[in-house]
Amino acid sequence: MQDNAKLKRLAAAASSFTGFAVLIFLLLVWHVVTVQIALLMLVALVGLYLGFGVLIAVYRFVSRLD
Repeated sequence: MQDNAKLKRLAAAASSFTGFAVLIFLLLVWHVVTVQIALLMLVALVGLYLGFGVLIAVYRFVSRLD
């Protein structure tokens, strides 16, 4: 895969994470959610990105073994 395509995928993942984090922060500022719920949503967001990152890394590692 080209380095340019890798950078585009990395930028897309980083921007989507930042967008969701900003959205959660805006919900907190607009008093739609409480502080506790906002923190829980942020922790869940980080967990999802880390979890799927591990799954993708394991999938790529296993596909190289075959």
